[in-house]
Amino acid sequence: MTASLAIAGASGYAGGEVLRLLLDHPEIEIGALTAHSNAGEPVLSAHPHLAAHPALAGRTFAETTAQNLAGHDVVVLALPHGASGRVAAELEALSAPGAGPLILDCGADHRLVDAAAWREYYGSEHAGTWTYGLPELILAAEGDSRLTRQREVLPGTTRVAVPGCNVTAVTLGLQPGVATGLVDTTDVVAVLAVGYSGAGKAAKTHLLASEGLGSAVPYAVGGSHRHIPEIVQNLGAAGAGEVRISFTPVLVPMARGILATTTAPLAAGVSAASVRAAWEAYYADEPFVRLLPEGQWPTSGATTGANTALVQVAVDAKAGRVVTVCAIDNLVKGTAGGAVQSMNLALGLPETLGLPTTAVAP
Repeated sequence: MTASLAIAGASGYAGGEVLRLLLDHPEIEIGALTAHSNAGEPVLSAHPHLAAHPALAGRTFAETTAQNLAGHDVVVLALPHGASGRVAAELEALSAPGAGPLILDCGADHRLVDAAAWREYYGSEHAGTWTYGLPELILAAEGDSRLTRQREVLPGTTRVAVPGCNVTAVTLGLQPGVATGLVDTTDVVAVLAVGYSGAGKAAKTHLLASEGLGSAVPYAVGGSHRHIPEIVQNLGAAGAGEVRISFTPVLVPMARGILATTTAPLAAGVSAASVRAAWEAYYADEPFVRLLPEGQWPTSGATTGANTALVQVAVDAKAGRVVTVCAIDNLVKGTAGGAVQSMNLALGLPETLGLPTTAVAP
């Protein structure tokens, strides 16, 4: 039996990518597609690349209200930060106890456990914490040598917080070294090349093609990026004690993609062979994370359109640091694909259902 699904914010990049992935999902029927400023407009005016799909013929965006989203089995919230909490609360008020939909929040509202960290970085009251939607996240419980993954927590949950795209790239790149104690997490440095779609569709001068083409531009420099506390939270889940991270994202002239280079000091006495072995062990059975052969480095273009993460690790012996590089498509593995992957697990479906692993090139 298929599940009905509504997408709030379906006219944006993230919502549109969720729609693209789910149009041919064998267990999902597309229901309401809502928007804010695009309400009343044809769906295909925002997503002409989906014009060949018969399910969208004649469809228009409805207004984003709890009433329009209610009555579905699954609701995906692809809304600006700060908006998801209100809509989710209104949806819960419309549902009978224990009978509401599975809600997946692609925004940041429900990712953080620490309410004080939310207030510091987002400047508003925390909406609460939901089940974190990164299935590959390593969980190292204090005093427990058994390392599990977040996918074991997701089945049956009704509330999922989809991770930030930059967070996914940094976490997947570094976490095997954290879980095994091979790196020192008090001096983590991450520099990311990020595609412009990560900034959304809003019309802003610095996002114009005339400003971005041929130029690389750093942003949220000096510890101000809102993904920092989420990265710290994930590395802590993987077993880190104190985490100090210098995080610098750079907009580069590509539509989508992230290439995250993350380094950390190598623990004393650790060999390059043991580093390689740790990454191999942790990612050997992951369906969407691939550790590349030694000497081959990830490229963001090799993940375009796919729910894959390409990872490489090396040891800089002179600097005494581990260097990891992780490439993802920020709109797929970084957002929409991560949401679908978590949705599959929450609904008891095969984790890989409906998710592409073949990228588009050039």
